[in-house]
Amino acid sequence: MTDILGLIFELIFLGLGIFLYIFALGRFTPGDADTQKKANDFRQKNGWWLRMTALALIAIMLVNLYLHLQVYIGN
Repeated sequence: MTDILGLIFELIFLGLGIFLYIFALGRFTPGDADTQKKANDFRQKNGWWLRMTALALIAIMLVNLYLHLQVYIGN
């Protein structure tokens, strides 16, 4: 049961990393004009760190998923 729960959390964090990377690239835009302006300002100020953090999270979660599935399928 804990293996399945761990796998679910790894998938959630992988999705969060992908969403964060898409947001950092500016492909995701909020509907409200005021919110969109704030998001664009935030991306301009913190875009590089946001992309690096997202890529690191994606890489770590992919390695975790690979190892998790390798152990799970191997047994």
